[in-house]
Amino acid sequence: MITTKDLTKVYRTRDREITALDGVDLHVNEGEVFGVVGQSGAGKSSLIRCVNLLERPTSGTVTVDGEDLTALAGKRSRAGRELRAARSRIGMVFQHFNLLSSRTVRGNVELPLEILGYSGQQRRSKALELLDLVGLSEKARAYPAQLSGGQKQRVGIARALAGDPKVLLSDEATSALDPETTRSVLQLLRDLNRKLGLTVLLITHEMDVVKSVCDSAALMKNGRFTESGTVSELLATPGSELAGELFPVGGGSSGDDRTVVDVTFHGGTATEPVVSKLSRTYNIDVSILGAAMDTVGGKQVGRMRIALPGGFDDNVVPIGYLREQGLTVTVVDGPEPASVLSGASVQGPDAEERPATGAESSEEGRR
Repeated sequence: MITTKDLTKVYRTRDREITALDGVDLHVNEGEVFGVVGQSGAGKSSLIRCVNLLERPTSGTVTVDGEDLTALAGKRSRAGRELRAARSRIGMVFQHFNLLSSRTVRGNVELPLEILGYSGQQRRSKALELLDLVGLSEKARAYPAQLSGGQKQRVGIARALAGDPKVLLSDEATSALDPETTRSVLQLLRDLNRKLGLTVLLITHEMDVVKSVCDSAALMKNGRFTESGTVSELLATPGSELAGELFPVGGGSSGDDRTVVDVTFHGGTATEPVVSKLSRTYNIDVSILGAAMDTVGGKQVGRMRIALPGGFDDNVVPIGYLREQGLTVTVVDGPEPASVLSGASVQGPDAEERPATGAESSEEGRR
């Protein structure tokens, strides 16, 4: 639904150039909620403004719903009219609401409908329908000054939906809200995504936003994506910085006397007593150094940092056992021995040696 290829944005001043976007490749599937996360100055706002061409990219392409927006240039040309029509199918929710204080709530929602040429009756009917959708039908005659921050953002969302967009862009829509209001607005965005089939691209610096509503995510630094994928894929990627930020765990480093590993639980493994089974099966003391668990996309996922007694070579079999249970296991602070990486045999204390099968070795390689 949304694709950018080699997208670059350079801001030029009299004495220097600032590269806000440096060859960004983005792909958001239809009906997906995709989050771009990063610190201030990473290039997130430039990206989302280039997607609807509020900012014209220096180079690269932006395609939305199969249409190359970067090919539509010139305000007075036919292409310019096509660009305005394409933009009308892209809703935008702003961080600071951008409501007109002199207009009522209904009047603010009607504004884009006026621009689109709707009649007075059509505007009123559509605006009331949208306000009901976001749970604010009783505030139609109120003014922005009479609303809370969360209510103002709901008006902004209703206004963004006025043109029946297929795509909704959210520019830090919850950063000015308190935690409880943030949760309600995020739930509204997720509900709209499901009810209306909206494709949602949101930018944020809050990891909780990604955990709450995103199907996929990308980590942005210095105008580039350093990681990108579905949330479940990122959680299963050893060494993923984004996974570590989503589910931070504490603890020390590995050494000769212990092996510290990060274990990622997802799917059915999240509710299984895997660590206690490991301890009983191999008669070893497992120390839990830190853990983080949450619900992502309706499923429990999480990470745990544990310490196993002994060095790397002493723990080839226990680590292999954890991986056989469908867990992602990453050794902290140090490379894994070749026996672990190559898919060593996994056996209980009284079992005969069983070499790894080709399928297991292949699966291990993918992990």
